[in-house]
Amino acid sequence: MRIVVTGSIAFDYLMSFPGKFTEHFLPDHMDRVSLSFLVDSMDKRRGGCAPNIAYTLALLGEKPLLMATAGEDFGEYRQWLEAAGIDTSLVKQIDGKFCASFFCSTDRHHNQIASFYTGAMADAGQLSFRTVGDCGLAIVAPNDPGAMIQYAEECRTLGIKFIFDPGQQCARMSGDELRDGISGATVVIVNDYELELLRQKTGLSEPEILREAQTLIITRGENGSSVVTADNWVDVPAVTPHRIVDPTGVGDAYRGGLMKGLALGVSYEVAARLGSVAATYALEHLGGLSHAYTWAEFSARYAEHFGPLTT
Repeated sequence: MRIVVTGSIAFDYLMSFPGKFTEHFLPDHMDRVSLSFLVDSMDKRRGGCAPNIAYTLALLGEKPLLMATAGEDFGEYRQWLEAAGIDTSLVKQIDGKFCASFFCSTDRHHNQIASFYTGAMADAGQLSFRTVGDCGLAIVAPNDPGAMIQYAEECRTLGIKFIFDPGQQCARMSGDELRDGISGATVVIVNDYELELLRQKTGLSEPEILREAQTLIITRGENGSSVVTADNWVDVPAVTPHRIVDPTGVGDAYRGGLMKGLALGVSYEVAARLGSVAATYALEHLGGLSHAYTWAEFSARYAEHFGPLTT
């Protein structure tokens, strides 16, 4: 199956704060916040939602096509992605701009405060599914909001099965934009916080979302995920990590595992289990692209938690 992954391409600046963010917020002064956190470390990593998702798909034996815009600083990153088995022929470099940048501080309780610079991501609307050719499955991951709606509309028009993943853009997109993205989606995937934003902005309940999309998947961190259809609700547990290093990219890895399951034609429950295993590998490493495994290793870990994987 030809899989197209859209979303941001970014560099991640990951910082660690030895305390707890919430201890420094004063409830009586939330109308005027002025805080600076002294961090112990900083790492610059390759990142962005689209490469994170595509990387997991490549580890699981797929050859995903990355469709995104990048800046003039993308050259070495492109070479790395190609070496990892990801097709970057649909990536457009934008003259005069840098790749998007994600600045994220994580405290000792794994709470995160982050900022995102759009950079070349703002030009994502220049790309189109009409130039892709045959596509069996696509994901519309966090990106320029206008481009996300454009991609969803193109997928509906062209009959492409797509996952709508608004992610962090739930906070920025309007209710109408979110409704447009949901309409006709094969899967809508959000975490539990994003689901509440989605409800508030669109006015849609879970049953109403499922009148617009086939399946709703809700991720809940260490509490696993839920696969919801019009006539069924299945909870899928998270996989216990060997160690917890960094939550950055964990949700993207889950999406990559989920998409591998959809490409294999397994049930949504099994696909979500694949997502759980993939997410845990990412959680055990710094950044979204520093882990690696073979299909045999992945299958063994799946079997350890869920029984033999049959496809």
